[in-house]
Amino acid sequence: MVVEDDVINATLLAEVLEDMGYIVCAIEATETDAVAAAARCVSDLIVMDATLGDGSGIAAIKTILRSRAIPHLFVSGDLSEVVALCPSAPMLRKPFRISDLALAIERAVTTPALA
Repeated sequence: MVVEDDVINATLLAEVLEDMGYIVCAIEATETDAVAAAARCVSDLIVMDATLGDGSGIAAIKTILRSRAIPHLFVSGDLSEVVALCPSAPMLRKPFRISDLALAIERAVTTPALA
């Protein structure tokens, strides 16, 4: 699942993930929609923008993790909030290269799902 409030970035990220062999089960733009999608969509990974225009990606992950453990990766142009609130969470600064995304995904799926 991809959670990104910028439509162009969300679409491009989903395409890159699909090109990498992943199936994107949902693309969401808000904290509320991300939580709802996580409840209905069986996802192996959430790529979450840390700062959403409507809500918080960090808060969304914390809510989702109350229901079940799921690997996640925070992406943001400014990771200071993620570092402060979730220092052990996998994260990737925008803009990033595909090779960096692949490494971050590997770290996300091998790291316990904690926020």
